[in-house]
Amino acid sequence: MKTILYTGATSGIAKEVIKNIKNKYKIYVGVHTKKQKELLEKRYKKEQNIKIIKLDLLNKEDLQKIKKLDIDILISNAAIGYGGSVAEIDINKLKEIYEVNVFRNIELIQIVLKNMIKKQKGKIIVISSLAGLIPLKFMGPYSSSKASLIRLTQTLKKEMRQINKNIKIKLILPGMYKTGFNQIMLEDKYDWMKVESYFKNQITKIRKKETIFWTLFEKRKLKSIVKQIIKALEEDKKFKYSRPISQRIITKIIEIIND
Repeated sequence: MKTILYTGATSGIAKEVIKNIKNKYKIYVGVHTKKQKELLEKRYKKEQNIKIIKLDLLNKEDLQKIKKLDIDILISNAAIGYGGSVAEIDINKLKEIYEVNVFRNIELIQIVLKNMIKKQKGKIIVISSLAGLIPLKFMGPYSSSKASLIRLTQTLKKEMRQINKNIKIKLILPGMYKTGFNQIMLEDKYDWMKVESYFKNQITKIRKKETIFWTLFEKRKLKSIVKQIIKALEEDKKFKYSRPISQRIITKIIEIIND
C-alpha cells in the first residue's frame, strides 16, 4: 500500500478525493492549524489508513516532520488567496501569498523529492489553478502565484526526466468550483478597497460584475475535478489535468486573445 501526503486537505475537493481512495492508500492528511487537525481527526476517527498531521508550511518545525515520513506520492495542495488591485495591494500580503503558494510548496517538494530520488521512484502532484493561465482583474496576487507554480512544475518535470523517469511529476489545474475558498478571497479585498483604493468609487460595480460572473461559471459539483486528481494518482503517462472542460476552453481562448 503506497503512502500519500495530501497537504491543504480541508477543502471539499480533498474530502471527496480522500473518500474515493482511502481504502487503496495510506494517507497523511496535512492541515494548517491544530483546530483543523482536531476536526478532521473526528471526521476520520474510524479510518485506519488515515492520519491527520498539522502541517503549516510557514512553520519550519512542521516542515521538518516530513523528513521522517516515507512518502510515495505528494499531493501539494496548500494555498492561500488574497485579492485586490496590483497597483495598491499591501506588499506584505503579496509576499505572504508567494511565500505559501510558491516558495514553501517548492520547499516541501524538495524535502519529499530527496527521499524519492534515493528510492528511485515516486510521484509529485501539484495543484495549481486555471487562474494561473490568464490575467484576472483584482485577483492578480493569487493568479500570479499560481502562474509561478505552473512554470516551476513544468520545469521540474523536465529536470526529473534527466535523473529518473520513475519519478513522475503531475500538474492539476482546477477551474472555478464552489468550495468556499473563492468566496473568501473575493470578499477579503473589499475590507480595504472600500476604505482607501483607487477603485473605491467603483466598488459596487466591480462587486456586481464579480457576483454575476462567479454565479454563472462556478461549478457546484466537484466530481469532474475529483476524477482528474484520482487519474493523476493512478496513471503515469499524462502530465496535465484540468476541469471543467468548458472553463479550460474559455481559458485557452483568453490566452490566445492576450497573446
